[in-house]
Amino acid sequence: QLQLVESGGGLVQAGGSLRLSCAASGRTLSSYGMGWFRRAPGKEREFVAAISWSGGTTNYADSVKGRFTISRDNAKNTVYLQMNSLKPEDTANYYCAARAWLGQPNSDLATYDYWGQGTQVTVSS
Repeated sequence: QLQLVESGGGLVQAGGSLRLSCAASGRTLSSYGMGWFRRAPGKEREFVAAISWSGGTTNYADSVKGRFTISRDNAKNTVYLQMNSLKPEDTANYYCAARAWLGQPNSDLATYDYWGQGTQVTVSS
């Protein structure tokens, strides 16, 4: 069973940066596509970014494109989300997810098989 644990969330001022990490255990991540999603208070969970199993292809929500970068280190069984130029509207609980998939990165949360518990990101204005 694959287990995912997010870390790196916190409180930051608008314009600041954070790097989230998603550490996997139980299985190697090298055959999983990975994604980051978020849920803001009172809203549905939404797609943020995804990366293919090799790290060669990425996909971003329009709202974070140019500010966030997803990456992975399969040797460390870890996926990252570098978040720059943070805005108050980025405030949410951020989740990483894994999909047993060797195709293109996917933004549909329903296709992901494993989820972490989330890490809170709060951006103050």
